[in-house]
Amino acid sequence: MFSAVLVANRGEISCRITRTLHSMGIRSIAVYTEHDRDAKHVRVADAAVLIDSYLSVESIVAAAHAVDGMQADAVHPGYGFLSENASLAEACAAAGITFIGPGVEALEIMGDKIASKKHVTERGVAVIPGIAEPGMTNDDLVAAAAEVGFPLLIKPSAGGGGKGMTIVREPDAVAAALDSARRVASAAFGDDTLFLERLVEKPRHIEVQVLADSHGTIIHLGERECSLQRRHQKIIEEAPSPLLDEATRQRIGEAACEVARSVSYIGAGTVEFLVSDNAPDEFFFMEMNTRLQVEHPVTEMVTGIDLVEWQVRIAAGEKLTVETPALTGHSVEARIYSEDPANDFLPSAGQIVHLHEAGDGSAASAGTTATASTAATSIRVDSSLVQGGTVSANYDPMLAKVIAHGATRAGALHALDRALADTVILGVTTNIEFLRALINRDDVQAGDLDTGLIERALAEIEFAAPTPAVLAAAALSIHAERWMPGSPWQQPSGWRVGQHRPTRYRLAIAGQVHEVLVAGPPSAAEVTIDGTTTPARLTSTGIEWGTQSIRLAIETVDATVWVGQEGTSWALTAQSRAESLAAHRATLARVAGVVDPELRSPMPGTVVAVAVANGDSVTAGQTVLTIEAMKMEHPVVATLDGVVDISLKPGDLVTRDQIVARIESPQASTEGETS
Repeated sequence: MFSAVLVANRGEISCRITRTLHSMGIRSIAVYTEHDRDAKHVRVADAAVLIDSYLSVESIVAAAHAVDGMQADAVHPGYGFLSENASLAEACAAAGITFIGPGVEALEIMGDKIASKKHVTERGVAVIPGIAEPGMTNDDLVAAAAEVGFPLLIKPSAGGGGKGMTIVREPDAVAAALDSARRVASAAFGDDTLFLERLVEKPRHIEVQVLADSHGTIIHLGERECSLQRRHQKIIEEAPSPLLDEATRQRIGEAACEVARSVSYIGAGTVEFLVSDNAPDEFFFMEMNTRLQVEHPVTEMVTGIDLVEWQVRIAAGEKLTVETPALTGHSVEARIYSEDPANDFLPSAGQIVHLHEAGDGSAASAGTTATASTAATSIRVDSSLVQGGTVSANYDPMLAKVIAHGATRAGALHALDRALADTVILGVTTNIEFLRALINRDDVQAGDLDTGLIERALAEIEFAAPTPAVLAAAALSIHAERWMPGSPWQQPSGWRVGQHRPTRYRLAIAGQVHEVLVAGPPSAAEVTIDGTTTPARLTSTGIEWGTQSIRLAIETVDATVWVGQEGTSWALTAQSRAESLAAHRATLARVAGVVDPELRSPMPGTVVAVAVANGDSVTAGQTVLTIEAMKMEHPVVATLDGVVDISLKPGDLVTRDQIVARIESPQASTEGETS
C-alpha cells in the first residue's frame, strides 16, 4: 500500500479524497495555487505544495517530490482538471509514480468522444446518430449539420461537465454556436475539437458506475439518474434511477461493463447513457468518464462501498473482493453553487461571512464530510467551505454537495429538503432556495424527469422577497451597530422633546428600496414598515417579531446585511438619503421604452472575446463582447442600434456593473443637433 498520495485537485473533492486516505493510514499531499493558499483542502492535508496551475502536468509531478521526507508514491487526480489527461498518467509512469486511474489506452480512447463512439460501436453498443470525425473545421461542421438534422447538439470531443455543449435548433445559429463552443472547449480542456449529435427530445441521463481491477474482474455498482441539469451541468443526482426496471438495469449494467472491458479499464469509472423517457428500455452510449464523478456519493450511500478506497486499493494491485451489490434504499444529491438563480444564474464570488452546514452544529469546522442520521434517513455533506474563506471567481462555482439517503425515494427527498433548509451560507449568493423549490415540484417528486425540465421550470419558480421580519432584522442589525453605549448624543434613538422620532433605514435589494423606521434601543425597538408598527428585538437565533420568535442568520458586512432563513438568503444594502434620491431621480428620468446606452458587466470576470471594433455599427441584440467567470460565458449584447464605443480586449478583467461599452444612437445625435 502507498505511504503518501498527492491529490492533484482542489476544493471539496480534494478534502473528500484526503478523508479516505487518512482512514486508510495514508498521508496526503495537497497542491494549491495562490488563489487557494488558505483553502480548506490545504489545511486538512498532511503537507501542501504551491503550484502555478492545476492544469500543469509538470507542476503536479514536481510537487510529488517537493515535500521533504514525504515523497508521494501515487497521484490521485480527483475529477476535472487533469483527471482524464493521458499526459499526466504518462508523466507519472515516467517518474515512477502510480497514477490512481485507468491506463493510457482507456484515457486516450475514452477521453476523445469521437474515438470512443467509434470504438464502442464496434463492440455492439448503440450510440446516438451524429457526425464525429477528427479535424473538422467550422465550415465542415456547418455543412454536416444539415445531414445530422435539427435540433442538434454541439459537443467538445475532449470535454466533460457540460462545458461547451450547445443546443442549436436553426441552421442560421450554427456558426456562432461553434465559435463559442470552441472557445469554451479550448479554455477548459486545451482542445477545441467539436462534433455533432442529434438531440434526443425529453432525454434522461443515466450513468453506470463500474469498478475494474488489474486481474480481469469488472463489476458495476448500479446506475445513477442525472437528468436534472442546467446548461448540461448536473444539479440533482440520485441512485437508483426511478425510470429503469430491473431487467433494463441488468442490461445497461452489462453494457457498461462491456465498454470498460473493451479498453482494459482499471479503477473506478462511469459509463454515461442517454435514455428516452418515451422508450425507457432503449439506451445509447454517450461517453465514458475515466475518473471519479462528482455524484459518486449517491452510489456509495446505496451500496456501502467507498469508491475512493477501492480506487486506491486497485491502483496498489489488490484484487476486487466485492461483487455487484444489491442497492439498499435511495440516495439523492444536491450541488450547492455560488450563483444567482434569480439573475440568470450569474456566478457570485466573495467571502463566506456565516456558515452552517447540515449534519450537526459543528459541521462547518469538524471535517470534510459532515453526517447526521436518524433511524430512517442519513445526511452527508461533502464540502470545503470554511467561515471567513473566499469564493474565487477563478474556479468552478460548486461549493458543496448535500447527500441524503432514505429507505424510499420520497424519504430521501424529504431528508434532502430539510438538510438544505438547515444550510446557511452568507456572503455569496447560492442556489439553495432554487434547489429546494426544484426537488419539491410535483414532477420531480413523481420521478417524471428529463434534461430539459429545469429550463421549463424556471418560469414557474418564484424567489422569495424579504418579509417584514427579515427587513426589520436587517434594519435592527444596522441600528445595533450604530447604538453606542454612553453618551445619548451618539445613539440613533430618535430622542427629542415629546414623541421620539424614529431612525429611517433604506434597504435596497433587486432594484427595490424598502424603508424601515426604527424607534428605541435594539433591545426593545418599535419597527414600522408600510405603516404598520411592530415591537421587535434581535436575539441570538434571529428576531422576536411581535409575538413570534423567528429563526434567522444575520451578518452585517460594511453597508450590506446578509439574512438567511430556511435555505433562502437576502443581501440588503443600506442606502443613504442621497443614494436613494439619486436612484429615484434616475428612475424618473427614464422615459418609458428608452433603453440604457451603457452596457455593463453582469458579473466580475474576464473578457474572452470582443465581437466588434470601436466605432462599428451594431444592432440591438447583437453580441458586443463575451465575459467568462467560474467557467461560464455570458454574452453582453447591444441594447439598441447605434455606434459602439469600446476599448476592452480579450484578457481584460472587469468588475460587476462596470461599464464595458456604450452605444451612441444616431437618432439621439440628430435630436441633440436639432435642439
